[in-house]
Amino acid sequence: MCSQEQTFRKWAPEVFKSACQIFNLDYAEGLDDAFHDDTLTASTVRMVPSQREGTIEQLLSKYHNKKVQRYKIKSAPRNLTKLAEDEKSTILVEIYAPGLDYEPGDHVGIFPANRTDIVNGVLKRLTGFEDPDEVLQIQVMRKKKTPNGTFNCWEPLEKLPAETPRALLTHFFDITTPPQQDLLNLLADFCDDNYDTERLQKLGTDSAAYEEWRQLHLPTLLTVLEQFHSCKPPAGLLFGYLMPLQSRFYSISSSPRKVINEIHLTVAIVKYKNQCGNERFGVCSNYLANMEAQAPLYFFVRSAPGFHLPKDTSEPMVLIGPGTGIAPFRSFWQELEVWRELKMQRSKVWLFFGCRTREMDLYTEEKALLEREKILDRVFLALSRDPETPKTYVQQQIEKEFDSFYQLIVKEKGHVYVCGDVTMAEDVYQTIRNCIAMKEQKTEADVEAFLLTLRHENRYHEDIFGITSHAGEARNKSTLRRGSRTLNAL
Repeated sequence: MCSQEQTFRKWAPEVFKSACQIFNLDYAEGLDDAFHDDTLTASTVRMVPSQREGTIEQLLSKYHNKKVQRYKIKSAPRNLTKLAEDEKSTILVEIYAPGLDYEPGDHVGIFPANRTDIVNGVLKRLTGFEDPDEVLQIQVMRKKKTPNGTFNCWEPLEKLPAETPRALLTHFFDITTPPQQDLLNLLADFCDDNYDTERLQKLGTDSAAYEEWRQLHLPTLLTVLEQFHSCKPPAGLLFGYLMPLQSRFYSISSSPRKVINEIHLTVAIVKYKNQCGNERFGVCSNYLANMEAQAPLYFFVRSAPGFHLPKDTSEPMVLIGPGTGIAPFRSFWQELEVWRELKMQRSKVWLFFGCRTREMDLYTEEKALLEREKILDRVFLALSRDPETPKTYVQQQIEKEFDSFYQLIVKEKGHVYVCGDVTMAEDVYQTIRNCIAMKEQKTEADVEAFLLTLRHENRYHEDIFGITSHAGEARNKSTLRRGSRTLNAL
């Protein structure tokens, strides 16, 4: 559970007791020991010198229960837009990854590193160690029952590796997401100033005050320790409460048969300001943006079989993806180039791409070349904020071209691929649904049934951020449309 044991152990016994009551089962009091209530305190946690138990990728694999591999950055990331580096830019990340097995449409889960300035700032505020670069093991005191009685003994904290405090804060713990109220309550116990204690207790118990404070500051762990300057928690106890630094998912932007021993990513750099005007940075996107050639990168591949190219290469495809939604489609068109080289039967391929301005257009030269070579038959560009162009979104382009779109998808039994955020994906879905209803004079139920058939035939594919649902599917199938990636790909 990766540092969520405290919450789980408070929750599990109560749930188990309730289940016993519901199903009229006897609850044996001795079962309480099975949950061994290990609420961590300063007296039940310690850090002791130890030996490193493996490489970073091995430790990450064990910590997250994933097969994490170590690869290297091929070259410094390249800005794909015509915007300045400090503006909202998108980069191409090229990774040297010999032997990596993946298909166009798959994702990678990247384990980022927290910013050095945040890590160093947190280290200065912690107690319980002398050298932040000494390998330490976090141990908890537990009661053990033996034939000779009950004894206290020290055991390693589950799954947490023996590592340096610096490495733990850099690679293993989430220290940038706003801390939850239970963590603020913990920190309140380690303030020398009563005023800091009272304020932290207020935030830890008053949900309205906490939410106002959280939205105002979007605080990192370092923000909290700086705001409440007398707070100096013990590192071992704090580490027992911190949440894991999760992987961030990105669609792969290359074909393994086009770029041998490499994998490419298309990454939007996330920067924003809180209400106080302080800058905040997306953890993974900025981590990638600052990488240099030969720097190590840790990730795993997540297959997305529902977003792969058609097995029948003659079936038409319509690709719809604004912004970094174009990422998997670059892997598609690289694969299409391989198909042409192998003289495989080719399909008709349309691409609908959207961005704010022409300066933010991605892979402009590649798309133009592919269109000239008829690998992409038609390319549509929708600009929503360009001063010289009427505001247009991809769904409006689809409406404008719907007669030909309809021919490809309905008459020629083509495929629709949609990649982007939830709102865009829903707008595209509704646009297609409304256009089919008007063209065929069908009822809403009939159109929903047709689009559901497209899904069952694996001809309507989505790779979207977040979760949404369609009313028709909810009524008929009681299913959720789940995106292939998560909102925290930052």
